[in-house]
Amino acid sequence: MIQFDRFVLSNGLRVLVHQDNSTPMAVVNVLYDVGARDEEFSRTGFAHLFEHLMFGGSVNIPVYDEPLQVAGGENNAYTTNDLTNYYCQLPAENLETAFWLESDRMLSLAFSEKSLDVQRKVVSEEFKEHYLNKPYGDAWMHMRELAYTTHPYRWMTIGKELSHIEQAKLEDVKRFFFKHYTPVNAILVVAGNVYKDQVRALAEKWFGDIPPGTRYQRNLPAEPPQVKPRRMELTADVPLDAFYKTWHMCARMDDRYYAADLVTDMLGGGGSSRLYQSLVKEKQLFSNIDCYHYGSLDPGLLVIEGKLVKGVQIRDAEAAVEAELEKMKTSLVDEKELQKVKNKTESIMAFEDMSVMNRAGSLAFYELLGDAQLMNSELGQYRKVTAEDILRECQAIFRPENSNTLYYLSNPEKEGKA
Repeated sequence: MIQFDRFVLSNGLRVLVHQDNSTPMAVVNVLYDVGARDEEFSRTGFAHLFEHLMFGGSVNIPVYDEPLQVAGGENNAYTTNDLTNYYCQLPAENLETAFWLESDRMLSLAFSEKSLDVQRKVVSEEFKEHYLNKPYGDAWMHMRELAYTTHPYRWMTIGKELSHIEQAKLEDVKRFFFKHYTPVNAILVVAGNVYKDQVRALAEKWFGDIPPGTRYQRNLPAEPPQVKPRRMELTADVPLDAFYKTWHMCARMDDRYYAADLVTDMLGGGGSSRLYQSLVKEKQLFSNIDCYHYGSLDPGLLVIEGKLVKGVQIRDAEAAVEAELEKMKTSLVDEKELQKVKNKTESIMAFEDMSVMNRAGSLAFYELLGDAQLMNSELGQYRKVTAEDILRECQAIFRPENSNTLYYLSNPEKEGKA
């Protein structure tokens, strides 16, 4: 049971405090309720661009990292389609340094053509290196476009097109910041060797005077139900043929989510999973295969992807995957297998909560979901899942008309020349 206190400042900033005096460290985690899904169709990649800009310095602190390093701290951040999260860890006696840094960039991020130009180039290079020039790097750009017609999950966090970042204007960036990076759209979690009264005083001192901003009212277009299968075939200079298949699944807070999550573990959760045992070990059709989902806050995707063994025909590989899914759709899973994946889920959740940094991040995420106490109660939802729930969820998800298939094939001409 993770104990925490919660209070809200007058400007709307939600603050959670998790005291753990077994460590000399403190963690300050600031989660902003903004992700790539909140971008405009013609201006994508902004949430991720801000992840970089927020380290570019604020009005009073030109270089974010320097004071934190002097205080013995380290920091990082990540952006998803749903949220942006910044976190730092430092010795607890230097906690106020983190409050000073985080509050200053929330209040007064330094907007300049120079800073924007530097970070625009950094993100553009990241786009080229990881998504345009890397083998299979653009697979998910194509898959998202295939799977989504309406919802902004159509594009990846890095952005839909490189040009959107290259052409980002300072006024666009400023507008995005003041819309989303405000106290009413943020959650502050402080964890470690800290005390509630101490955190409350620091929060009031450093964040209390920041204007609240306007609470962002999300009104995103819903993805319509998919009524027929979609397919795409690409050929590129990659070493092996790759297979990607997705199906639409429920949102993170849907009651059905827990069954769907366990299904991915049964199918692709490591060496003892169904797909690995059958298609990698026994039939040797794939060199590796995985099944997972994104845990998206809006209805997301369940994924099966893998690289084929050289010489295997991709349609044969797909047929073998479908045969495994047919078993899931027509037979109840064994109680022993179901208990095994439940136990694995429980151990993963317990392991994740071992570090104070992970606990802080989890508290912020569950608060974003609507109630940080879910962190303590959600395991009960997994325990309640029955074999009948698994069967029902497989029948609902793994329908042909709900599927999107991408064949990512190696270039035979290139092979011949080599």
